[in-house]
Amino acid sequence: LMFAFGYALVPLYNVFCEITGLNGKTGGRVAYEVTTAEIDKQRSVTVQFATTNNGSMSWEFRPLQNSIEVHPGELNEVKFYARNPTAARMIGQAVPSVSPSATADYLHKTECFCFTQQVLEAGEGIEMPVRFFVDKALPADVRKLTLSYTLFDITQNFAEAPQLTAN
Repeated sequence: LMFAFGYALVPLYNVFCEITGLNGKTGGRVAYEVTTAEIDKQRSVTVQFATTNNGSMSWEFRPLQNSIEVHPGELNEVKFYARNPTAARMIGQAVPSVSPSATADYLHKTECFCFTQQVLEAGEGIEMPVRFFVDKALPADVRKLTLSYTLFDITQNFAEAPQLTAN
């Protein structure tokens, strides 16, 4: 019973953080309408990118750009790279956070590898896009945000992992 409680604690904590915005957790996918989006060209915000692996994760995981300058309201895309250096198939799940944590509600992702699990075969590498925009309502004194991801090995959560199919 204690093991089951401990196992359920991490997903429950993540749900709690997404609902409350605690710990810089970001929400899920949002819609971005190009025709109605207003871009604040008078203002620039630096968005930095950081990655870490959970203790049991052995993948190479990094952003392809360390930071970019963005205008609030403008849709942006950056890519991250992951590679499974092991001899076995693995499944990874990235958990995002934003700092300062009070700004998490102002960074909106329209596409993110963190929305799904990443299945990589032995030795396989992949580039993973993130599309996002910074809300124009971001407080004027904020000039820098950091979007970070922690990558977890969730292979053990799948007794029979889904097979990749070539298209």
